[in-house]
Amino acid sequence: MNVGTEYRTISRVAGPLIVVDRVASAAYNEVVRIRMPNGEQKLGQVLESTRDHAIVQMFGQTGGINVNETSVTFLGDTFRIGVSDEMLGRIFDGQGRPKDIGAEVVYSEKRDINGEPINPAARAKPRDFIETGISTIDGLMTLIRGQKLPIFSSAGLPHNQLAAQVARQARVKDSSENFAVVFAGIGITYDDAAFFIKSFESSGALKRTAIFMNLADDPGIERILTPRLALTTAEYLAYEKGMHVLVMLTDMTSYCESLRELSSAREEVPGRRGYPGYMYTDLASIYERAGLLVGKKGSITQLNILTMPGDDITHPIPDLTGYITEGQILLSRELANKSVYPPINPLGSLSRLMTGAVGPGVTREDHKGWADQLYGAYARAVDARDLSSIVGVEALQEKDKEYLKFGEDFEERFIVQGPNEHRSIEQTLEIGWELLSRFDKDELTRIKGDIVQRYHKGGKGAAREAEPSG
Repeated sequence: MNVGTEYRTISRVAGPLIVVDRVASAAYNEVVRIRMPNGEQKLGQVLESTRDHAIVQMFGQTGGINVNETSVTFLGDTFRIGVSDEMLGRIFDGQGRPKDIGAEVVYSEKRDINGEPINPAARAKPRDFIETGISTIDGLMTLIRGQKLPIFSSAGLPHNQLAAQVARQARVKDSSENFAVVFAGIGITYDDAAFFIKSFESSGALKRTAIFMNLADDPGIERILTPRLALTTAEYLAYEKGMHVLVMLTDMTSYCESLRELSSAREEVPGRRGYPGYMYTDLASIYERAGLLVGKKGSITQLNILTMPGDDITHPIPDLTGYITEGQILLSRELANKSVYPPINPLGSLSRLMTGAVGPGVTREDHKGWADQLYGAYARAVDARDLSSIVGVEALQEKDKEYLKFGEDFEERFIVQGPNEHRSIEQTLEIGWELLSRFDKDELTRIKGDIVQRYHKGGKGAAREAEPSG
């Protein structure tokens, strides 16, 4: 056994990896302590073990390692984090160490950060609506408790502002149950970290939030740890303390870049665009830690952010994420360039769990048909806009002009929303009905007739009366 044995047999250093020779029985994921020649200690983790050597991934810079004077001690356990409900309101670094000024955290227990596989039969179907207060999300791509719904963004778009707004406003509708947020910044800048912390503090949301921060100048390999620390904390709060936990991980692209860096250091055969072939499985090990469990009161919902390199939605990171998660929220550079906030593109977004979790007793009876009708009308408006860019607005048919005007009003009145504005689902539905009521009732073919009669605002005549005369 290696436990407690100190080795001075480092033979090679390759990027974040060190190779230790003549090691017997090193276990996969076993934690090691590396003592530098100057006395500094760092942690690492076993990635591969043979009869002759162990390959260790080092959490920190490998600079300063002297193969003759640096020692490696195998600790005989996996990487664990202390967990407690006292972690709410606190800020931790990317290795789970408190980095704020506060009392020492008293942990209830320590848990393996890799979690345990969940038996699919133990999963309960997500069904409870989470009100984010943002009309486009609540109305058209409804977030459900226990769902994993990523935000697909691009460099320069306000995804951080949107994430902070959701974290401040999210709640389980008509419920007084415990609600918590676990936020993990992965490779983010100092400015972004300061923005999130200030946002949580100023809104009072910090007291219900546990924050893990891996900054851009922290070791890249530490980014492999950070999301797992956050999810282990969330699992304790959800399944042991009965809380409903919203997990936000940003930026998953930084996480995948670290995976690629590690794979390159191990000289593995690269997959698409240099990313490792096992990236799908690795991402699934993170995303699949969301959900509801039978017999457990709490839940974990994931709303993670990834920035698409080159605005390319077919890039391996968003592509693989889309296969694992239950939809996506797509941010649009075109809308952002028109000063639309939040610049959510409804036509590129969806929530696959929405259908079974909206309607009577949850949101409102008209919600599903209403959403389908808005989608259809906005899609026709976008088609009319594309056509007008070719032939001109005057060449459009009257009905196309009507949809073109609807599209403008939809963006200005429905999508556009203040960064501190919270709309209830009832307010969101009312705005949608005001927009749809410009059309005759018989045009609203995606909504049941009795519901149209109940909520329609009076038809085209009423809409025209409100418009200034020519």
